[in-house]
Amino acid sequence: MWKWIGVMMVTMVAAMSFGCSQSSSTAVTYEDKVYTVTPASVQVKAGIVTGEVTEMKVTERIEKGTDRVVAPAKLTGKLKLKNSSKDQAVRLITGKLLYIDAQGQPIKVGEGRTEPLLKLATYGVETLDPGAEATNTVDVDFPADALKAKKLKEIQLELAYIPTSYKTETINFTVSIGGQ
Repeated sequence: MWKWIGVMMVTMVAAMSFGCSQSSSTAVTYEDKVYTVTPASVQVKAGIVTGEVTEMKVTERIEKGTDRVVAPAKLTGKLKLKNSSKDQAVRLITGKLLYIDAQGQPIKVGEGRTEPLLKLATYGVETLDPGAEATNTVDVDFPADALKAKKLKEIQLELAYIPTSYKTETINFTVSIGGQ
């Protein structure tokens, strides 16, 4: 009887090894579809804050072969801001991007997606003194509708900051050393 059990086990192992395998080696591959933004660089100005948005592009990840979107579109780039005032410091609060269509109406980012807010204050760079600069990374959700031809007209940047008077004064005071 033990002999039959041994033969059955050897037969099962052989069957599993040589032909009863059901595994599939079909690998799903993804690729990033990159959309250029024209112009890729623009000058910006909001009151006493000036700057430049550079390296703009929109990227979405798709499944190769089916063109199914697996990661929705994101706008990336760099935002360089400068305090152009000579006598005011600027405390950066936040920035918000609005995508505007050809009729001047905002394009919604989409259901369940994050509003395109920029975090401008970083540790140690909350305030820009006169002439100071700060560079921030732009990495925000982008509306799928804006990828359609002639749909997106412009991008608006709403910038929130607090200007503070910046003044340097000299104070003189009389002293004596050792009672002289």
